[in-house]
Amino acid sequence: MIPEALDLSSVPNHVACVMDGNGRWAQAQGLERTEGHAAGEEALFDAIEGAKAIGVKWLTVFAFSTENWKRPPEEVKFLMNFNESLLVRRSHELNDMGIQIRFAGRKNWRVPQRVLRKMDEAVQLTRNNSEMTLTIAFNYGGRAEIIDAVKQMLEDGVPIDRITERKLERYLYEPTMPDVDLLIRTSGEHRLSNFLLWQVAYSELLFTDTLWPDFRRKDLYDAILEYQARDRRFGGLNR
Repeated sequence: MIPEALDLSSVPNHVACVMDGNGRWAQAQGLERTEGHAAGEEALFDAIEGAKAIGVKWLTVFAFSTENWKRPPEEVKFLMNFNESLLVRRSHELNDMGIQIRFAGRKNWRVPQRVLRKMDEAVQLTRNNSEMTLTIAFNYGGRAEIIDAVKQMLEDGVPIDRITERKLERYLYEPTMPDVDLLIRTSGEHRLSNFLLWQVAYSELLFTDTLWPDFRRKDLYDAILEYQARDRRFGGLNR
């Protein structure tokens, strides 16, 4: 249920989520860490449905970072297979909801070709949808994104005096992605962990102790209520 206090005319355009705490949730239940990632699927789709219901136009979630390759091989393998399975099972459902799927991250040799194919298929299937854009940050790192953008500008021969913020943005993984208005991180951690470093320059940050598998649209709405109570000045002064 949408809270009466929620101002639907002032909903953040772009919400980003660091979906943290899956492993700790599983361990608290006496389960394998991988079971926590599977449990996080319900949280993800409830958040997606909740965001769409109140008019959020962009939702970006951190699914797999460039640093996650350091995790145990069996967990990395599970995450690759799980994300492939998720796309197979749920991309048509997202398409029926009018949601466009995009991916941000390095599409290099480390990601299995079969997973890349499923990613491309999901993008193509949903490319004409406009209800909401769901961007999945996969094999993603904020510093890597900026480095890759600079490298590509140099390869394209962009003159030094033509390098501006707007120019660099055109070389990011998703050039049309707007700045993040609200970033939510679950599980009680208070850091960005290399997520959307360029895009969160002026975003509101909200940290919750809720572990991601327990996160639901009510938690999303509570975060947005706090967002709406804040004074966003973007470096200036409100008079």
